[in-house]
Amino acid sequence: WKFKLFRVKSLERRPSEEETEGSEVSQDTSPESTVVLEYLSLGSAPQSPINFNPQQRQKSNMVDNNEIDLKRLGEEAHITAIQQLCRICGASFKMDQQNRSYPVHGPVDSETQDVLRRRERKVTSWPELILKVFKTDVRADVDTIHPTRFCHNCWTIMNKKFSHNSSEVYFPHNQAVEWTPHSAACNVCHSSKPWGKRKSTPQLNPHKMKKRKKGPEFVKKSKTSSSHSIQWKNSKALNQMKDSCKKIHLDSNLLVVDYPSDFVKSVSCQVCEHILFDPVQTSCKHLFCRICILKYIKLMGCYCPLCKYPCFPTDLTVPVKSYLNVLNALLLKCSVSGCDEEIPLGKYSHHISKHKETKGKEAYAHINKGGRPRQHLLTLTRRAQKHRLRELKMQVKAFADKEEEGDVKSVCLTLFLLALRARNEHRQADELEAIMEGRGAGLHPAVCLAIRVNTFLSCSQYHKMYRTVKATTGRQIFQPLHALRNAEKALLPGYHTFEWRPPLKNVSARSDVGIIDGLSGLNRSVDEYPVDTISKRFRYDAALVSTLKDMEEDILEGLKAQDLDDYISGPFIVVVKESCDGMGDVSEKHGSGPAVPEKAVRFSFTVMNISVPNKNGPVRIFEETKPNSELCCKPLCLMLADESDHETLTAILSPLIAEREAMKTAELLLEMGGILRNFKFEFRGTGYDEKLVREVEGLEASGSVYICTLCDATRLEASQNLVNHSITRSHGENLQRYEMWRSNPHHESVDELRDRVKGVSAKPFIETLPSIDALHCDIGNAAEFYRIFQLEIGEFYKNPSATKEEKKRWQDTLDKHIRKRMNLKPIMRMNGNFAGKLMSKETVEAVCELVPCEERQAALTELMDLYLKMKPVWRTSCPAKECPELLCQYSFHSQRFAELLSTKFKYRYEGKITNYF
Repeated sequence: WKFKLFRVKSLERRPSEEETEGSEVSQDTSPESTVVLEYLSLGSAPQSPINFNPQQRQKSNMVDNNEIDLKRLGEEAHITAIQQLCRICGASFKMDQQNRSYPVHGPVDSETQDVLRRRERKVTSWPELILKVFKTDVRADVDTIHPTRFCHNCWTIMNKKFSHNSSEVYFPHNQAVEWTPHSAACNVCHSSKPWGKRKSTPQLNPHKMKKRKKGPEFVKKSKTSSSHSIQWKNSKALNQMKDSCKKIHLDSNLLVVDYPSDFVKSVSCQVCEHILFDPVQTSCKHLFCRICILKYIKLMGCYCPLCKYPCFPTDLTVPVKSYLNVLNALLLKCSVSGCDEEIPLGKYSHHISKHKETKGKEAYAHINKGGRPRQHLLTLTRRAQKHRLRELKMQVKAFADKEEEGDVKSVCLTLFLLALRARNEHRQADELEAIMEGRGAGLHPAVCLAIRVNTFLSCSQYHKMYRTVKATTGRQIFQPLHALRNAEKALLPGYHTFEWRPPLKNVSARSDVGIIDGLSGLNRSVDEYPVDTISKRFRYDAALVSTLKDMEEDILEGLKAQDLDDYISGPFIVVVKESCDGMGDVSEKHGSGPAVPEKAVRFSFTVMNISVPNKNGPVRIFEETKPNSELCCKPLCLMLADESDHETLTAILSPLIAEREAMKTAELLLEMGGILRNFKFEFRGTGYDEKLVREVEGLEASGSVYICTLCDATRLEASQNLVNHSITRSHGENLQRYEMWRSNPHHESVDELRDRVKGVSAKPFIETLPSIDALHCDIGNAAEFYRIFQLEIGEFYKNPSATKEEKKRWQDTLDKHIRKRMNLKPIMRMNGNFAGKLMSKETVEAVCELVPCEERQAALTELMDLYLKMKPVWRTSCPAKECPELLCQYSFHSQRFAELLSTKFKYRYEGKITNYF
């Protein structure tokens, strides 16, 4: 059977074999065998004729027996065939000389990534990009139905879309492919130019084939009929377009001078072959009428009619002025019979309009049969306008139903556009064209949102500006508030889908959770602690997901930079720094809101680094370069409360802490770069100042005798032992001490119990890492140095019983001197900027001018020098990298510093010491 199949198909190539095997050929050329031949060529089973002879019945049985084999072979051939076609446009890869193609799934290539990065687009995978550009969703593709690659031409279209900043892509949507499973009448297997499902593809009916021409020639013809019908339809439409052009464009026969044919060609449109009207130039330097090339692109596809180079409406430009001057100077004969004038092309339309005016006055003048004079259309009411234009409206509707599938709006807008172009009102025409293409003249909602946020406009202020601009200009430049809210959804947590494995304990599995009321989980009752506050927060995991999606490009770039495979699924180790601080005075300047504290607390986090485990240890693919910047600090919870209010802080932050504890033991599954990846989180509670550390770890306030948050030393112990300390406090130990404070198992007195628990007096509810707050360390130490300067100026070491008035005089002397020398104005309360300027060699030199004793000057200078050498170790983000030498010398410097304090400056630090010193 397979041999016969080959013989029949080879008939058209070797007709001489008909004589050598006469019996077989005579059977195959009989009318009944044509049906079998059609079955072989088209893959469709025929209905059995009534009068079959036994030999034919035997053949039909053979067809039934081998039907399954043929079907399987056909499907395999179909799958092989579609893999040579473009998923988007259906073109064969062989059409490209270099045979370039790209995978439909996976991350975009580096060249496209560069284009997207320049346009600040966050798309990273081909499926997202194809959906955005061609409105084609390829994520649910099946390999047996859909091709898995796309062609270079579609790749060029995607790159052009973003490089030209065009919101619309001019892709021939009338030729877009709808892929269908393999079937009997499969176009992919039986078309010389393979495509998917087409509206215009004629389906061959096996019952009608007997009436057609029989034999192998017909088989060959049926294969190519599909592609010919499409080409024939397009060429027919192209001829119709050229015929319609005759009515509006001028023929080259009207030229007065008999120019050379090459010159005539250079001033003619290469589509309609008439003299150029409103000429435009493509990127390949060919010239066309604007209307003609736009129609051609819409009809035939986005390429130049002459050289087939990719060409888009956004690429069209106006030719150089010198060429337009030559074109407009061409002399033409007037086409109106009886007029022998010769007119330059630039003034031709004006000349013809005079003829029309004359003719109109003679033949078509409106006859006013008494009554009111006829009013202009625009001065009528809407009802009267409808009445006058009723007939025209019916004609336009009939035309739209016949030619444009009922799209009346497009027909009217195109008419308006042509009228504007004809009157050379190109600015208005360009605006109308932008609106027709969906671009509009307004700003993108995301841009409007950025303007509103960065200029600190409230919703009502923005809405007032939006209405004013719209009323003044008559155009919607800014977008309404609801559009801004929709744009905001994509930027806030709760937009991206994700999953936890295992699911988080006591946390909802939903991922579309946005802003939550911070008080939503509190049970209010009369006898409980009243919470008078307003609080808003995000769910911790949703906020982390949103941050990671914002960093998607950086993560993929980091993988590429470390030569790691882009397809790596993880686990990615994410280190998160947590911060919490009070925000001072946030009182309402006006209005009558609820009675809440005039202070606020903000809990936030920063992604410090991301690493991937490797054979040779973890490889860091992302590291935050400015970890203390507000730009990378993501807010998680805001509340109107005092940071000293332990109960309110506990009530509002406890759900966040519960979510954090659940995330420590789970893995996050999140799609990134088109691949599902898993992330693990490590939390570092280091963004707290001393006040907050004492608050959340349950310690007494900073005036306590237990002066340190890192160890159990009292103020007296610390002053007697300035050098040998170690970090002993921990969150777990603080919890145990709180239980002891609460239950008092040994039945001790208050003082004994307080000494046992080392200053723990409230329940610790947030785990912090032992650290010092560098900014407050600077401020506290600068305040001490400022005090030392005053005492050294007045030689306090000689006269420890100085009065307040004398000390005030020393302070005034110091203030005047450093203001004069260092331009440092005196302040009421020490701040970071003043501390930074005060702690310098120049300041010490200036102060030493007021210190009479040289020995004290040397001690003061050495004290400042040691301090400045120790300062970078706690001020830099990574001292081991940035100042390794100073880090090694730190222990020596600190011991020498302590020695100076306990000897030269004993008058100040005997029996007492500050926390940061």
